[in-house]
Amino acid sequence: MPDPAPRVRPFGPAAIGQAAELIAGGGIVAVPTETVYGLAADAGNAKAVARIYAAKGRPSFNPLIVHVPDLAAAEALALFDADARALAVRFWPGPLTLVLPLRHGAPVASLVTAGLATVAIRVPAHRAMQALLAATGRPLAAPSANRSNGISPTRAEHVVASLGSAVPLVIDDGACTAGIESTIVAGHTVLRPGPITTDQLLPDFHPSRARSSDPDDHDKVFKDAAAERPTAPGQLASHYAPTKPLRLDATGSDPDEWLIGFGAIAGDDTLSIAGDLGEAAARLFDALHRADASPRARIAVAPVPAHGLGEAINDRLSRAAHR
Repeated sequence: MPDPAPRVRPFGPAAIGQAAELIAGGGIVAVPTETVYGLAADAGNAKAVARIYAAKGRPSFNPLIVHVPDLAAAEALALFDADARALAVRFWPGPLTLVLPLRHGAPVASLVTAGLATVAIRVPAHRAMQALLAATGRPLAAPSANRSNGISPTRAEHVVASLGSAVPLVIDDGACTAGIESTIVAGHTVLRPGPITTDQLLPDFHPSRARSSDPDDHDKVFKDAAAERPTAPGQLASHYAPTKPLRLDATGSDPDEWLIGFGAIAGDDTLSIAGDLGEAAARLFDALHRADASPRARIAVAPVPAHGLGEAINDRLSRAAHR
């Protein structure tokens, strides 16, 4: 007999109760956040965390983000300096992940941190993840709920299509509002751009480290760090990838290409007819899923400006196109 399909339940007390029971028993569940759908497990249970890696086919050297309900819970797990606390106060709950020194004795399995002395931590804004955190009373490790290096899921059906029976329960609360993964910051370095832009982050740092008129100085404060050994999720050169070849900065399409447009460049689909970067970010992975399921052999994407949210969109597209 084929493996059973995952159970998809609409967000509500019954679904959250069932998910909490699964997590208490060392299981995994898929749950929406404001960024993408996450595959959640008890961050302190090494066997449960191993189930995340197995379900995703994710390499164990790639650390996971730990989700907690508030700043106080985060401070019980990690050591904050003044800059990190300022960012947390301003942007939490929300799509910001901080990479911080792990507090001695914190109940986080070493598999979550990939054996590093730091932990990636965030306070989500989404009602479903917050409800699950409250119901479990545990910090939850939760990478994106898809096969490793595949297109991130922004809808419950994306999770089912990618993971199938590897996840027993998917909580469906519609499409994710931000649509791309959280911004990740370590110290004064942006490890992964996301919904919170570099310009938004700069005012919270000490004035001596804030932006100057010299672009080289700006790069010393904020840079995209792609380490040989990832210190946070989303740093692999090839990531977020469709199964088909992807061509960037396309102003038109070949007959065998599905064109994802932006602004004045129309296509088979579009990120935003109005050229709105917020709309484009929210639609990005959904559009890539549709393109990957289309009858065309290849995918092309129109140019997206690199400023503001465009930095994060182009980061995801460049990794998706990497072969």
